[in-house]
Amino acid sequence: MKPASVIDAQKLIDEHPFGRFQRLIFFMCFVIVMLDGFDTAAIGFIAPSLLTEWHLAKPDLAPVLSAALFGLAFGALVSGPLSDRVGRRSLMVGAVFLFGVACVTSAFSTNIGQLTLLRFITGIGLGAAMPGAVTMMDEFCPTRRRATVTSLMCCGFPLGAACGGLLATWLIPHAGWRSVLILGGVTPILHSVLLLFWMPESVRFMVANGKPVARIRAILSRISDEAIHARGFALTESAPGTGDKGLGVVLSRAYIVGSLMLWIAAFMGLLVIYALINWMPILLKDAGLSLRGATVISALFPLGGIGAVLCGALMDRFNANLVIAACYALAAISLFCIGETAGHIGLLVPIVVVCGVLMNTAQASMNALAAAFYPTEGRGTGVAWMLGMARFGGIAGSFLVAELVRSHFTFVGVFATIAVAGALSCIALLVKQFALPHVFRPTPGGVGSLSH
Repeated sequence: MKPASVIDAQKLIDEHPFGRFQRLIFFMCFVIVMLDGFDTAAIGFIAPSLLTEWHLAKPDLAPVLSAALFGLAFGALVSGPLSDRVGRRSLMVGAVFLFGVACVTSAFSTNIGQLTLLRFITGIGLGAAMPGAVTMMDEFCPTRRRATVTSLMCCGFPLGAACGGLLATWLIPHAGWRSVLILGGVTPILHSVLLLFWMPESVRFMVANGKPVARIRAILSRISDEAIHARGFALTESAPGTGDKGLGVVLSRAYIVGSLMLWIAAFMGLLVIYALINWMPILLKDAGLSLRGATVISALFPLGGIGAVLCGALMDRFNANLVIAACYALAAISLFCIGETAGHIGLLVPIVVVCGVLMNTAQASMNALAAAFYPTEGRGTGVAWMLGMARFGGIAGSFLVAELVRSHFTFVGVFATIAVAGALSCIALLVKQFALPHVFRPTPGGVGSLSH
């Protein structure tokens, strides 16, 4: 066979099925997202044990419960630019190992101060690992299936949270609260070994940064034998480059409006989610429901993340900005309706379920939206900074509801205020859609085109 001169790496990925090699990458990234969900849920379940063992008051738990969120934000903001300079693989392996070691070490904490510090370090690792997984998965996906596969991977978070809750309820009575943290740390340490041996570097990163042809050929040949005969590799980007890297791309004139709108949408979205996860049981109980009823109804809200798969499929077929904006708009309406139906449990249950599906679906789909928006030179930073800004929204969500309750807002008023945040997410994505100099649109054949 005559040697090919130059092969376009993304075109080769697009022209071949999502094969066994890519499914292995998907599995490894999916586990990272699951571990994030496990850790997020598990810390809440060990909190009552901490109160008893260390003789704490409930307000004493605030630092340890929020420390990981601050670590997540810090880890995301720092890791993104690094991944665009040193690569996705090494940063991801290091991040998973870091949060595993920190989680295991936190199991041997003797006071709340030690645990708070170690939770912050755990959060740094998680904050770096999650955007790395999103970016890596996006860069090994065919364009026509990118949003679907990335969104499916993000469903690992609610699955991990569910597993974390179930395992914690069994482990704590049998082995104590420390066993939960040990399990939550040993698993990522073992997974980092798997990543070290099996996770490849992103070929799109390698091509964009002029890495040796032999290394790129070795990876792409696992997707198609065509790569074996290539003399060199090129990369066609669906998003225009700027000549910069990392933050230079994200804050460039071509991307600054879109970046700001992604940050606002993700910030407001996570504000809503954390406000409801942390406060809905209390608000529903104060509105007249029994403690059991309030707990059961509140538990329905996080289950909606699985809808991200359907949303990802719609994003691959239609305009992604408008698909997610519609989810946020409908979520805002359903949030307002929750406030109006507190006394009618027959209406409240389906509305909470619908709200959970819409809100969690929209938020999970933001990862795929950000990954597709930026070129390879800035994708790691773009995804990580959006997730980092979103974590600050999660922190703000808990404080917002606390202030509303302190200001004697009614049940209706609290949910109407939270609904405004959902509406702002919708507006931000509409601004991103109509203010950008370029809009990426998938064609029926799955090949991207740019319209100006």
